[in-house]
Amino acid sequence: MNTLHLQAKVHIGSVIQNAIVFNFRNWRGASMTTENLLQTVANLFAILQERKIDYALVGGIALLQYIDGRNTEDIDLIITLPALKKLPEIQITSQDSYFARGLFAQLQINFLLTRNPLFQKVRQQYITTQRFVEQTIPCATVEGLLLLKLYDLPALYRQGNFARVGIYENDIATLLYAYQPPLAPLLTELARHVSATDLVAIRDIVDDTQRRINRFGKNFGQDK
Repeated sequence: MNTLHLQAKVHIGSVIQNAIVFNFRNWRGASMTTENLLQTVANLFAILQERKIDYALVGGIALLQYIDGRNTEDIDLIITLPALKKLPEIQITSQDSYFARGLFAQLQINFLLTRNPLFQKVRQQYITTQRFVEQTIPCATVEGLLLLKLYDLPALYRQGNFARVGIYENDIATLLYAYQPPLAPLLTELARHVSATDLVAIRDIVDDTQRRINRFGKNFGQDK
């Protein structure tokens, strides 16, 4: 594993506020004030702690504990459906078997429901605690984030959502380059949760990413 740089604690509210402010699509219409947003984020995690909600932070905010530069306007949580029902302050705007979206005041939250066996697996076995400015929060590990992103990629390809494909592939490449986790156990785990066709696609993505990393290291890893 590469030597890692110590990072300053991530301020979740500031990350989301900056993403919203610097997204030109949000320049028209009403927006949250900085004060409201920072307090809303703090209130959300305070409620989760006070009610002893079993959850895990994933997505772009979790990624910032491991790599720099990620930008995100929302929060992603793995949670059980019974736990979600203990949060009546959150207005659910859409829901299906495995996902839900909701608003806490004006804060967008994406929920990955543990009805999905992989999400449950990540919540149970690929979680650590990380210190954020707001508080200490249960957060996905590098391996947990890789599982979730690799799991999502085939569907994003089928949807033609190439903007998100590019973001996810960059996240995966950056995590693999910085941390060099063993990939065989992750692919074995994914094989339990995806179709044979999707598993082939995921293996191709991983192989291509590894080739790019190896080429990068060969070309730029030594001074000339």
